[in-house]
Amino acid sequence: MSSDPRDLYQRGVHLANRGRYADARRVLARAARAASAAGDVDLEARVTGTTAYLLAQQSDAVEGERLCREALARPGLAPETLAILQGQLGSIQMERGHLDPAADSLTRSIDGLSGDPVRAANMRMNRSMVNMRRGRLDDASADLLAAEAAYRGAALDLDADQAVHNRAYVRMLGGDLVGALRLMQGVRAPLDEESDVWAAINELDRAEVLRDAGLVGEAERSLESVAQTFARHGARQDRAEAEFHLARSLLNHSPERAARVASMAARRFRSIGSDGWGMRAEAIKLRAQLAIGRVDRSGAPVATPRALPRTTTVADVADALDAHGHHSDAALLRMSELLARVRRGADPQTIRVPRTPRWAPLELGLLVHEVRAERARARGDERGVRRHAAGGLDLLVTTRRAVGSLDLSGSTTMQGLGVITVGLSSAMRSGRPSVVFEWSERARHLNQQIVPLRPPPDPELAADLAELRVLRVDDGGTDWLSGPRASLLRDRARERQWSATAGRTLNDRIELEDLRGELDAGEISLSYVFDGVGLGLVVASAAGARFLSLDWHGVRAALRGLRADLDMAASVRTGPVAAVVRSSLDDRLRVLSRLLVDAAIGDGDGRRILITAPGVLAGIPWSMLPGLNARAVTLASSASSWVRARRSAPEGLATAGFAAGPRVARGDEEITMAADAWAHAQQLHADAATADAVTALASTVDVLHIAAHGRHAADNPLFSGLELADGALFGYDIDLMTRPPQVVVLSACEVGRSAVRWGDESIGMTRVWLHAGTRCVVAAPVIVADDVACELLAAMHHGLAAGVAPSEALAAASESTGIVAPFQVHGAGF
Repeated sequence: MSSDPRDLYQRGVHLANRGRYADARRVLARAARAASAAGDVDLEARVTGTTAYLLAQQSDAVEGERLCREALARPGLAPETLAILQGQLGSIQMERGHLDPAADSLTRSIDGLSGDPVRAANMRMNRSMVNMRRGRLDDASADLLAAEAAYRGAALDLDADQAVHNRAYVRMLGGDLVGALRLMQGVRAPLDEESDVWAAINELDRAEVLRDAGLVGEAERSLESVAQTFARHGARQDRAEAEFHLARSLLNHSPERAARVASMAARRFRSIGSDGWGMRAEAIKLRAQLAIGRVDRSGAPVATPRALPRTTTVADVADALDAHGHHSDAALLRMSELLARVRRGADPQTIRVPRTPRWAPLELGLLVHEVRAERARARGDERGVRRHAAGGLDLLVTTRRAVGSLDLSGSTTMQGLGVITVGLSSAMRSGRPSVVFEWSERARHLNQQIVPLRPPPDPELAADLAELRVLRVDDGGTDWLSGPRASLLRDRARERQWSATAGRTLNDRIELEDLRGELDAGEISLSYVFDGVGLGLVVASAAGARFLSLDWHGVRAALRGLRADLDMAASVRTGPVAAVVRSSLDDRLRVLSRLLVDAAIGDGDGRRILITAPGVLAGIPWSMLPGLNARAVTLASSASSWVRARRSAPEGLATAGFAAGPRVARGDEEITMAADAWAHAQQLHADAATADAVTALASTVDVLHIAAHGRHAADNPLFSGLELADGALFGYDIDLMTRPPQVVVLSACEVGRSAVRWGDESIGMTRVWLHAGTRCVVAAPVIVADDVACELLAAMHHGLAAGVAPSEALAAASESTGIVAPFQVHGAGF
């Protein structure tokens, strides 16, 4: 290895840039000794500045800043050296969280490096990060574009790719998740290959995108993983930042854990002198302690803190954040305290809500609307509550209107959960059917307003899904997506689909009178609403509407163990235990029927029942409830979507396609019996039933029936799938179909299941088909015995082929066969 001080310095910088901090410090120490021996004061000062930066990253930012200032004070330094040291000082100030001084130092550095575009680009990269944290996204983007151009001009493609990645992060901060993912996807591979630390830094940014996209569980696991990577490499600053972002994510659904993680991150920041970051982590801890009136992902209220933090403590931290340039964090903390105080009974006259600044991020804008709504509630102004809550939802839809992907659209409900809950609670307090229905539709319709634009054909996406099918077959475990290759393909496939599926137009939301005008005699609509505490129901028909308060605690108790009872009843069908199992299930279904539907329907003539239900009721086999026996039931994602589909009903169903996957005991028999009902039917058996063949078949028929084993992936619902001859048909495959069928029948265990994600939002294979344009899907949320599926669904097809609506055909098949099964119709079943 060369002993030339300049060579040693360049090697040390290279190691530092690649995240090999310990190796870099050893090489830089040699460079410092060599520069001192050679009398090169400029080089010695530059080595000191770089060493100071590494010291700030690893152990002591205060000492790092002191060293850097000491180097700046040395006499006789060249202007270029002074400019470089100013940039290193600015970088340390940035790591400490002193944003305004950091911006000044970096600007002086950039001005002094006008003759060295590459070094100036390095400083622009750091200044862009400062401006991101200050909310100056246009300035950050301008610096990154200039840096990328300088790097490309010097043939430094890897550095240019990092500038592109950072520009993607700016887009994420601005709410453009699709644009962010598109940019990140384009440069991810070369950056990840450079070093473990670079890969972890980029994964940290990507985890934030996943969190904002609503994939919170995956994002949090990713953040935990990168924190461990940083720990192994001694990158204490980066580790603490990963923990900070983990706490910020946990804040929305697990505030107790968020407080613990944030406290740990704050201690870690303070231990290395990064006091600005420490204040940011302290603010997250305080916001967690101020979390009142929140619900978790299961719909249960989160634990309420016994005592709120002192007002003086909150004010001190918020003022410190402002002093360091973290104005968004300060505003979010102050607004969180206002929300907690008003919910704890503070006099609304003492609550002063400041105007939302133009630079405010979406999170702050939504919180402002929530505080204003809660203040109106404290004043007894229920109309004001709903007006402010609706304003928050309008802000959210406007921000997310370019998102067409089903996966990404789920994030809108996650982010709007606070204002949705406030609006629903106010509507339920009113007891007025029209008001409760309006908010039921606002909640259910939130992520359905945006009509997806069908993505163009994507051969690379198709190839990735084909390889994933092979990996799925080779690994039968539930965590098959965690393998390195499967994980890479999953991310690439998902991000390609996210980027390709844009929003097209906005759907209108209907009012209660619109729905009543659409309902015929004998049709009843049941719209269930849940606000995190109580459960209500709007019953509507052509004759009128009423609101009922339901026993949520009783319903919740009956839901515990329901899935286990259903699975056991399907698995144990003979012998002495079968009667006991069936009796337990029947008792539970009777309780749910009494609590949810009997009072609403009674003995009336409602033969057709439209149901819209929140995610906390996902998994209920509605058609098996005694009160709904022999009735045609359809489950719609919203009443608005049902009305739109009903008004655009096709002429009729003329053609059908059938496919049987492997290892289904009566699969071939099932599709043969069902196909006999149709004059024009195509069948795919055995090795012919591949994913590509089924995809092609689906695009040419009105009705598609698949008899196959299903796999439900709760953490990755769009990777739920149907087992075919060559592997699984995933949810993402459906977007590759040129024309989805009008009706889809999924005779498969579990793929009708939904994964409750946030509040009223749920997603499963049924939702994937409906999002793609299918009118209705027949599926079951639990295990169904092969003989039950075979006989019941074959009988249903005779009705479908005769022109009977799917919900009525299923109800008639149940009556004629005597089979009561958990199959149900989703979408426009009548």
